[in-house]
Amino acid sequence: MAAELFKARKKFVELVSKDVIKQLLDDIYDDGIVNEGEKDSILEENVSRTDKARSLIDTVRRKGDEASRKMIAHLQNRDATLYSELGLSCSQPAKPAAAPIQEQGWSTTLISSTEDFWREKQNDTSIYPVTKDSIKSRVALLITNIKFTDERWNRNGAEKDEENMEKQLNSLGYEVVKHTNLTGKAIDDAVIEFSKHPKLKGTDSVLVVLMSHGKLGAVLGVEWKEGTSGDETPDVFPIDNIYKHLGSERCPALLNKPKIIVIQACRGEKEGSVLIKDGPTSALACDDMNSSSENFEEDNLRFVHKEKDFISLLSCTPDTVSYRNRVLGSILIQYLAEVSNTFAHKDDIEELFRKVMQRFEDFSIQAKRQMPTKDRCSLTRRFYFFPGL
Repeated sequence: MAAELFKARKKFVELVSKDVIKQLLDDIYDDGIVNEGEKDSILEENVSRTDKARSLIDTVRRKGDEASRKMIAHLQNRDATLYSELGLSCSQPAKPAAAPIQEQGWSTTLISSTEDFWREKQNDTSIYPVTKDSIKSRVALLITNIKFTDERWNRNGAEKDEENMEKQLNSLGYEVVKHTNLTGKAIDDAVIEFSKHPKLKGTDSVLVVLMSHGKLGAVLGVEWKEGTSGDETPDVFPIDNIYKHLGSERCPALLNKPKIIVIQACRGEKEGSVLIKDGPTSALACDDMNSSSENFEEDNLRFVHKEKDFISLLSCTPDTVSYRNRVLGSILIQYLAEVSNTFAHKDDIEELFRKVMQRFEDFSIQAKRQMPTKDRCSLTRRFYFFPGL
């Protein structure tokens, strides 16, 4: 079916009307083939009718045969003359292949894990332990910078990100510690304060979500100024500080527990085109020991890994930008919610992050591209959220 759309692409772009484009977008949105952000992007980011048509057909055909078949069927209903002229057929294939992730409908609410699924994982030593009591102690840190001292840097649409992430974290069972519009130092202070939260002893995991402008290795505070002079300290929060403050030495309450980090921010300015500018990354710290082992007695002293049980999802690759819809919020946060709602009941965190990344294979607004990256992963087991228990 995708091949049929490709063959009809040139004529479709030439002949389809604006009204039919809008109708088809409504149809495939209702089918779950595109989300609201993709729908709006096709309409708003493409000026001419032909560009809208080209973006529509390319988006659908990249999502596979089933998505293409559905759009062809909608075209038959909306414009039978054009359908006939393009020589299309919407017949169901005799033996459809297993639908890839992009072809499935996305749930708008979180699907709950079953009691049986949770029980079968309880004795699996390759999985981080999660009990019903530990779920009750879950806590997350959410920091969103929206309004900046220099208003040119205000992050329009980030209010939606904050709202979406708080809702998502709550639905996964996390009490949310929320901060908005912080300087770099205040972000650092908030992470330190979070590392002392009384619930950390009983929790099975923590989530830290930072959303702001950024550059390679840092998130920008709200007082950041472009072109900071040598005698001024730039208002930034070094990403590496998260790992220091929540690592084994400074936060023993989280020892051997998953620490999940999500950062929506640019990591540079390459590949222009600004919906937003946002960013992070980090260099792996090394542990330098000069003392010989004979100087230590086997008493109450034991070595633990300085950094373990972390996983991060960064919104883009190094030196590049990430994109935010001015109304709907960041593309990463939209996709993260869709994937979490649909698959958190049965997939572990690494698989969820992979599926978010897979969603970006089909993300394109004209020449714009974005690819999130998993970073600094030191998880030694699989972690499941078991939502709804």
